[in-house]
Amino acid sequence: PNNGRILSFAHEESVQQTLSMGCWSECQYVGRDQEWYAERIKHDCTEFAVFHQGEKVAEVHWNIVGEHNMRNGLMAIAAAHHTGVSIENACAALGTFINAKRRLEVKDNVQGVTVYDDFAHHPTEIQATLTALRDKVGQNERILAVLEPRSNTMKMGVHKEEIAPALEKADAVFLFQPDTIPWKVAEIAAHLTQPAYDSDNLDDLVHHIVAEAKPTDHILVMSNGSFGGIHQKLLDALQKKSV
Repeated sequence: PNNGRILSFAHEESVQQTLSMGCWSECQYVGRDQEWYAERIKHDCTEFAVFHQGEKVAEVHWNIVGEHNMRNGLMAIAAAHHTGVSIENACAALGTFINAKRRLEVKDNVQGVTVYDDFAHHPTEIQATLTALRDKVGQNERILAVLEPRSNTMKMGVHKEEIAPALEKADAVFLFQPDTIPWKVAEIAAHLTQPAYDSDNLDDLVHHIVAEAKPTDHILVMSNGSFGGIHQKLLDALQKKSV
């Protein structure tokens, strides 16, 4: 974690292409023994310490959860510092940052069950989102992961073998089978160690999710589309269940 480097105006994977074009970028290094380092204060990373050249220089207090977001925040601080912004001001600015929609966005809480919406649409994002939510809720509260494979790469089955391991931190998994993909989500379910259910009928899927949900559970819906309005369907069904 936190090992690697950031390149001004260039992604790591495009370094060779950038250099071959003769466009040189200044480098700043991220890691425990490097110029920049971040260390969580709270387990969910809503508070973290910033280290610069081996010294703790500031803290960030924000509402964004997850180690991946802490790393993103650190890189934003480094980039801002590179342009002349003080580290203290950069950290203070992050404290006012409002996260983008559909990033562990809480849709509502009904009778103790929280429903989230997240744009996660490939295994890396799925794993990062689940890890962030697990850090937030701890080990004693359940996460019910609901996934619609909707992105182009998902539809083609490019990441099919990586999806089950990415869902490891969920306590139960519910998979939707779109009619737009040539493979079966049951293939993912077959490789999961936790309880799993798949369906090509959205209302049926909602029924099984709500039947499983208990107070203090967290229902994490992951899709890069509207997912047939599943969030409101879940909230409505949860409300009826509590009556």
